[in-house]
Amino acid sequence: MKFTLSWLKDHLDTDTPLDEIVARLTAIGLEVERVDDKASLKPFVIARVLSAVQHPDADRLRVLSVDIGNGGAPVQVVCGAPNARAGLVGAFAAPGTYVPGIDVTLAVGKIRGVESHGMMCSERELQLSDEHNGIIDLPADAPVGTSFAAWAHLDDPVIEINLTPNHPDATGVHGIARDLAASDLGRLKTAPVEPVAGKGACPVKVSIEAPELCPGFALRLVRGVRNGPSPGWLQQRLIAIGLRPINALVDVTNYITFDRGRPLHVFDAAKVTGNLTVRRARDGEKVMALDGREYTLTPEMCAIADENGVESIAGIMGGEHSGCDETTTDVLIESALWDPITTARTGRALGIVTDARYRFERGVDPEFMVPGLELATRMVLDLCGGTPSENEVVGYAGYTPKIVAFPTSEVKRLTGLDVPAEESLAILTRLGFVPKGTGDTVEVAVPSWRPDVDGKADLVEEVMRIHGVEHLVPQPLAGRDAVNGRILTTLQVRTRAARRALAVRGMMEAVTWSFIPARHAELFGGGDAALKLANPIAADMSDMRPSLLPGLLAAAQRNADRGFGDVALFEVSGTYEGDTPDRQRRAAAGVRRGTAKLEGSGRNWAGNARAVGVYDAKADALAVLEACGAPVDKLQIEAGGPGWYHPGRSGTIKLGPKVVLGTFGEFHPKTLEGLDVSGALCGFEVFVDAVPEPKARPTRTKPRLDLSQFQAVKRDFAFVVDRQVEAGTLTRAALAADKRLITGVSVFDVFEGAALGEDKKSIAIEVSIQPVERTLTDEDFEGLAGRIVENVRKQTGGVLRG
Repeated sequence: MKFTLSWLKDHLDTDTPLDEIVARLTAIGLEVERVDDKASLKPFVIARVLSAVQHPDADRLRVLSVDIGNGGAPVQVVCGAPNARAGLVGAFAAPGTYVPGIDVTLAVGKIRGVESHGMMCSERELQLSDEHNGIIDLPADAPVGTSFAAWAHLDDPVIEINLTPNHPDATGVHGIARDLAASDLGRLKTAPVEPVAGKGACPVKVSIEAPELCPGFALRLVRGVRNGPSPGWLQQRLIAIGLRPINALVDVTNYITFDRGRPLHVFDAAKVTGNLTVRRARDGEKVMALDGREYTLTPEMCAIADENGVESIAGIMGGEHSGCDETTTDVLIESALWDPITTARTGRALGIVTDARYRFERGVDPEFMVPGLELATRMVLDLCGGTPSENEVVGYAGYTPKIVAFPTSEVKRLTGLDVPAEESLAILTRLGFVPKGTGDTVEVAVPSWRPDVDGKADLVEEVMRIHGVEHLVPQPLAGRDAVNGRILTTLQVRTRAARRALAVRGMMEAVTWSFIPARHAELFGGGDAALKLANPIAADMSDMRPSLLPGLLAAAQRNADRGFGDVALFEVSGTYEGDTPDRQRRAAAGVRRGTAKLEGSGRNWAGNARAVGVYDAKADALAVLEACGAPVDKLQIEAGGPGWYHPGRSGTIKLGPKVVLGTFGEFHPKTLEGLDVSGALCGFEVFVDAVPEPKARPTRTKPRLDLSQFQAVKRDFAFVVDRQVEAGTLTRAALAADKRLITGVSVFDVFEGAALGEDKKSIAIEVSIQPVERTLTDEDFEGLAGRIVENVRKQTGGVLRG
C-alpha cells in the first residue's frame, strides 16, 4: 500500500515530521517498508532559455544559452527538442545529475563538435509521464534558479507500508489516518460524503441472481460527460504510487480505491445492452478483460453481464468491450459488495492480481458502498461534468454491528500491559468501536470497516498496538530448581536423529513439494480420490504425495541434467495415504544415483567406483532405524518390496510378522521410465512413526554386573543349504542354539558351484561365543557346536559342509 505524505494530510490534521509518522506507523502494526523522499528530483532546477541557435552540423539540434539562476554566466546546452526556443522556462539538469527516466548520470560532452554542459529535460526523463515530444514548458513567471521539484510539488515523500491480512481498513489512506489519529498523532478529518442529487431514475436496472456472491450492488448513470486527461494533481498522485493515468473516469475509480479502500468500476453506457445481471458465470463463458487477455470462466465465478454476455469479472477486472475511453459521453458508475472467498478463488484460478481483488478478498466496508458511489459521482461531475441519475441500489440489507463481550482485564492477562480500563475503551472509541455499558465486562460494537474483529483477543490487540508495544517491560525467565523435562516429542527427536544419521552418511537434505503429478502418485501406490487437490496450484501438482521417493528421484534427475550425476539426497517429512488426507505419516527417505556411495564416488587411481545398488540403500535404511531407536538386532528383512522397486533387488524391513518399518532397493525400470528418470538409482523409505516407543529406563545409571572376565572365542561354520534359503534365517537359527553363550552371528562368505549340487549354496558364518561363569572346555565347545548344527538343520535343512 503506497501513499504520499500530502495525501495522508488530506485526511489527517498534523504537523508531525515525516520520521515520526513513519516510526508511529510501524509501531501500530502498519510496517513501513520504504520511504521515497524523491531525492532523485532535488538536483533539477528551473532555468530560462536566453537564446536558441541552429547547430552548425545538425539540422535537428539547437545550441541553447541557458540562465540557471545562480548569478553566473549562461550555460551552453545542446538540445534536440522541437519546442526548444528563446524565452522557454523548463527543468535543467547540470553535469553530475542522475536522470532517472533514461538511467544516465550526466557529464560534460560534445555533441557533433559542440560542448553541452547539461540538459533541458522532458517529463518522461523525470518519470512524470510518458510525454517526450518536447522539453518541459513551464509558465513564464516560474522562479528561475529554484528547485523544480519543490515548485511543482513533486518533492512529496511516498510511503509504502506492508499490510497484514487482518487490516482491510488500512487499504485506504483514510483508514491509515484513522489509526494514526487514534494513536494521538493528529486529528482525523471526518467530513461526511454529501449525497449528489440525481435527476430521474437510472435507466439501467440491476438484478442479482447470486445473492450469496453479491450482498449489494449500487449503480448510477451520469450523462453528458467529457472524458479526457485527469488534472495534474490527480495524475501526480497516481504516478507517485506506481499507477499509470489513463483518463479522468478511470483515474477517479483508481483514486477512490486507494483513498478510501473502495474499489469502483465504470462502464461506457453506450456499450452496455439492456440491463445488468449479477450471476454465476456459465461454464466455458469467455470475456476479453481490460488487460487485453481473454479469460475462460466457470460456474464458481461471479460475473456482471448484460444481454450480450459478460461485461466484467466481478470484484476483479472489467471487460474491454464496455471500457471507458475519450469517446465516452455517458458513464455507468458501479459500487458493489463481493464475497471475499469467491473473489480470492476466482483471482487465483485466473491468475489475475488487481487492486480491486486485493481489497475485496480482504473485505471492504459495506456501509461505504453507497457513499463511495456518491464520492465518485461528485468527482466525475467536477472533472468531467454531466448530469447524474438517481442511485440504483439492489440487494443491500444494511449492516448489523457485531457485538463482542470485552473484559477489560484481558489486556493485562494477554499482553502484560497495565492499561487502565478507561484508556482501553478510549482507544477503541477513537478506532471507531462503540463500547456500551459499564463494569468489568463491556459490550463493544464492531465498526463496519473491521470484518476481521471476531472476539475479545482482537480487541486486546487493538488496545495493545495503539497503546504501544514499547511499553512492554522485559521480564527475565523464571529460574528453575530442577532440570526441565523433555520438551520435544518422540517423533521430533526421531526426525532430528534421522536427519543427522543420513547427513553423516554423506547425503544432502532436500525439501520437495508435498504435491506431485497424478501419474507419479499412481506409480507409488497413490491416486486415491481423497488425496486429489480440489484447487491445485498447477496441473502437475494435483495429488498429495503417497511417498517421498518421487520428489527425490525428480530432484536427482534435475541434478544429473546439470552435470551432477553422482548425488545422494534425503528428506524427512510427511506422506499421505488411505482414503483421507488426515492419515499422514512421518517418513525418512533417500536416493543415491550413479556412484554416490558412502565410501566415495567418481574416478580414482584404483579404477572407476562401482554403481550404487540395493545394499547401499539397505545400509542407509538400517542406519536411520538405528538412529531412531529401533531394535536393529531383532529386525527381519524379507526379499522383495513394493511394485516401484526391482523385484529381485529390493527388500522389506519388518519387526515381527506385521509391523513394516521400511523398504529399500533398486528401482524398477518401468518406475524410472514413468518418472522420466535414468541412471543407476537405489533408494529407501523408512516409516519413522512405526518404530515402537522405547521401554522406560531408570533415571540413574547403574553399573553393569554382567560383564564377563573370560576370553571371548569365535568359531566358523559353513552350511550347505537350498538356494532359496535366506542368510538371515540361518543366522537366526544359529543364534537361537544358545542365547546365553552366543553373542553374535555374522555371514562372511556365500558360495555357489557344481560341486555343491544343483540349486545348492554354501553360507559361511562366524559365531561369537562369550563364556560367562567359567572357561569353556573342548567338550563344552563340541556340545555347543552340535546344538548349532542341529538348530540350523531343523530350521533351514542345511548340513555342515565337508
